[in-house]
Amino acid sequence: MTITLMNPSGLPSIDVYRQVAIASGSRLVFIAGQVSWDAEGVTVGEGDLTAQVEQCYLNIGTALAAAGGSFDDVAKLTVHVVDWTPDKMPLLLEGISRAAAKLGVTPVPPATLLGVAALDIPAHLVEIEATAVLN
Repeated sequence: MTITLMNPSGLPSIDVYRQVAIASGSRLVFIAGQVSWDAEGVTVGEGDLTAQVEQCYLNIGTALAAAGGSFDDVAKLTVHVVDWTPDKMPLLLEGISRAAAKLGVTPVPPATLLGVAALDIPAHLVEIEATAVLN
């Protein structure tokens, strides 16, 4: 495995992600921000943050597989949510949980969550980008 995830002592232990990813692979894979488009470019889950988060994670899984990797290789995620407020956290976590169940993974790499005013298309509520390290 090319990524070791950890919560070092002296930093808070967060359930939904790890504070540190140690990469030992030799190929970096940068996945563009994924929105909730399906393979035909149709928005999945219009108006539904949970469904859109799920589709973003599934799209990242597809991109990782095409590069020869999986969520085990992800070193960092960056999540952009339109008009973020803390009350949206359960919706975000439910989308992650649904995608994880479909992918058969527990995606917990270090992550940054950013609230943004808007994305490229008004129907998009979330965009998630990933950096992975593969051998």
